[in-house]
Amino acid sequence: MIASIQALLTTLAISFDLPILDWIQEHLVCKAMDIAMPIVTLFGDAGIFWIACALILVLLPKTRKTGIGMLFALLMGLLVCNIILKPLIARPRPYDFQLEHFGKEIWMLTEAMHDFSFPSGHTIASFEACTVLLKNSKKLGIPALILAILISFSRLYLYVHYPTDVLFSVVFGILFGLLGNALAQKLRLPSGRRGKYERVTPKTGNR
Repeated sequence: MIASIQALLTTLAISFDLPILDWIQEHLVCKAMDIAMPIVTLFGDAGIFWIACALILVLLPKTRKTGIGMLFALLMGLLVCNIILKPLIARPRPYDFQLEHFGKEIWMLTEAMHDFSFPSGHTIASFEACTVLLKNSKKLGIPALILAILISFSRLYLYVHYPTDVLFSVVFGILFGLLGNALAQKLRLPSGRRGKYERVTPKTGNR
């Protein structure tokens, strides 16, 4: 099963992914993007930005469930993406693939990583977070969605992920975001008012 998936991804890399990445390099590369994309991609590093946003939301009573939903989603993405799928699928980074199969060395704007490529942790975390935010607040969700799209594109521009990595991660990021939000909405949290969820014992008069 795993071997079949790896063979499929190799076929897609040659027929679908690399032509798109090379098209980006040939037609969209410019000085401004070379400066902007390495900065944009930092917002997805290790999910730290989204974790920080979630923790801030958890501290505020009105947005507590939104923050918890984000944390649930990010945890699911971490388990599925980094702990299970990356070492299981073991897909090489596109620049390593280019060098190994075609002898082509890609000029990198960021430090080359030689871990596995599939799926994109930056993308999955970003779409988990923005999905939860969109479900609860368009005011927060729309800017988060724009940032998630930019982060995902930065992974392609920087040649560190294949388009299929990103597409898979967008879909699963949305799914985990919906699931994390649904789980958070089922929680019954204290409102901060004393006795909110305490059973009230009726007062009885003196005998």
